Amino acid sequence: MRPRPAVAVLAAAILALLGGLSGCASSSSTSSASASDRPGEAGGGSTGDGASAACPATADLTEAPKRVVTLDAGAAAFLIALGLGDRIVGTAAPEFKDDFSGAMRKKLDALPVLSDKVANKESVIAARPDLVTGISRYELGTFDGTPTEKQLKENGIAAMVACDTAEGLSTNIDATYRYITRLAEVFRVQAKGKALIADMQREVTALTASARKGPDAVPVLSLSAAPTGGTGINTSGGSSHANGVITLAGGRNVAASTLGDFATLSAEEATRSNPKVILAVTGFSRQSGRQLVDAIKSSPLLADTDAVKNGRVVAIPQSILLSPSVLGVRAVRTVAEAVEDAS
Repeated sequence: MRPRPAVAVLAAAILALLGGLSGCASSSSTSSASASDRPGEAGGGSTGDGASAACPATADLTEAPKRVVTLDAGAAAFLIALGLGDRIVGTAAPEFKDDFSGAMRKKLDALPVLSDKVANKESVIAARPDLVTGISRYELGTFDGTPTEKQLKENGIAAMVACDTAEGLSTNIDATYRYITRLAEVFRVQAKGKALIADMQREVTALTASARKGPDAVPVLSLSAAPTGGTGINTSGGSSHANGVITLAGGRNVAASTLGDFATLSAEEATRSNPKVILAVTGFSRQSGRQLVDAIKSSPLLADTDAVKNGRVVAIPQSILLSPSVLGVRAVRTVAEAVEDAS
């Protein structure tokens, strides 16, 4: 489950997140990827040419930014939710805009788009922002042509990205709250940040009050593509944002034992874990949600799972499952409803 820039994908680990990146964490039968194996990481500091291993990565700012370029529409939505939409001078790429509707979508549509694919460092720098921010560390320097933290700093531009991965097992969407908190601090609107977090937490608590925990949790598998013979089944690992969403919703990620953004299961492991729910993670290809769901249901490698036999394969956008998003409550709701149906 990795990013494919040509198809509107960036994140995570987003991206994979945010596929095709090297350094995917493996299943429990093999060792997980080390920090130095992951894109943009080099064992605990900024790589200079990639995303910083410290999240959120941000340069010093002596005053609230007046001009901001967001690396994706998801980051722009956070700023708009905090009442900071007038600070956005452009969105580097239209990533994730299709996940929004209503008033938020209208506001996102009104923003200048600097590139029709992924962030382009020349156009980002030319916009003369004080700050560049995005919802995934993979958005800084992971793809050819995207700006690195070092390049931005050399041009007097601060960079800040959400940390979409936990150091250990991810069991919640605290990465979203941390990103909101840091944005609010940088823009000196802490009260608005606390209010936004409180609203999201209230909704999540109401959704998950009766969620199952531990061994009683419903086994869940997330897939960005239908598995084929001869290759492993790529999914989200235990440190991923997706693992936190699944856990909150009363599910148990079948690859949680691999502490990394990503994991790879063999067909035998996937069948043995017998997921009752499969999340079809959209945004990695040109397949629609329905097409991806149908492809997963048709995969002979998953035919013996309860999820496929009972038709519990649910489409969910990668931008809200795999990375911090103001639509995080929607992600939890989508998984919680699928888990409840399978209980």
